[in-house]
Amino acid sequence: MSDNNLEVFEFLIDEEFNGKRVDGYLPKKIDDLSRGYIQTLIEEGNLTINGKVVKSKKHKLGMGDSVKLTVPEAKVLEVIPENIPIDIVYEDEDVLIVNKGQGMVVHPAPGNYTGTLVNAIMFHTKDLSSMNGVIRPGIVHRIDKDTSGILMIAKNNKSHNSLAEQLKDHSITRKYYALVMGNVKEDSGTIDRPIGRNPKDRLKMAVVEKNSKRAVTHYRVVERFHGYTLVECQLETGRTHQIRVHMKYLGHPLVGDPLYGNKNCKIKHKGQLLHAKVLGFIHPSTGEYVEFDSELPGYYQKILDNLRKASLG
Repeated sequence: MSDNNLEVFEFLIDEEFNGKRVDGYLPKKIDDLSRGYIQTLIEEGNLTINGKVVKSKKHKLGMGDSVKLTVPEAKVLEVIPENIPIDIVYEDEDVLIVNKGQGMVVHPAPGNYTGTLVNAIMFHTKDLSSMNGVIRPGIVHRIDKDTSGILMIAKNNKSHNSLAEQLKDHSITRKYYALVMGNVKEDSGTIDRPIGRNPKDRLKMAVVEKNSKRAVTHYRVVERFHGYTLVECQLETGRTHQIRVHMKYLGHPLVGDPLYGNKNCKIKHKGQLLHAKVLGFIHPSTGEYVEFDSELPGYYQKILDNLRKASLG
């Protein structure tokens, strides 16, 4: 129900949820809010149980407890819409699929509030989910500035919640094309190695055992060239710089990668040759699986054409 521009949800705990964690209970009762967002609301003091503020997401519920969660009114977006051309692959009332160009930042960050994909999207539509706050409206996942390719945007909170849960469950299809150095020996394989901050360089990620999370990348060779290999990498998990780090770990850094690449690479291109090519998911409203594909950028195609000619020669 609504209360002075605030959204308020009230529940009375029955025997079924007696002893259960509050952050496990509320997402089951409120479809439009993700568990992560509910946890944030709790930590910010928006939950009362029996009239008392509870800030612990691990709080165990008791039989007959009166639970009240208040969702504050969304702040007015401070990011300015900009008339920047965007490549729209698909759009309906729930989702927007865009093909992001290399060099474009996905969402604003301190010191970089203009020229981002979010600025462009906000000019295109006012219908965006609010679950990721004022800086990242509609953004369910992101790709690096110098990675090109397909991204999904949520146009409402229900869709955002559905897509976020699918990401969490690793059920979304995400396939990238990466041009790497060297001859990848196996035609296909899986890299299952944990990724965390590089202890020697905090700006980089690395395959490390301590303070890391499991990361899984499936790969297959698409095309071989003299000294280079085009591989398709399918993400099972989505860690920061995952493909870039995993391919370097395999001994095949990405061409053009400023962080993990080989400085002796003869192909001089600014930014890693990594393209998010295929994206598939269960549509939030229809319940049907949908899949989208995007063409490699022109500069990427040109580099591959040159490699083909060199290999033939």
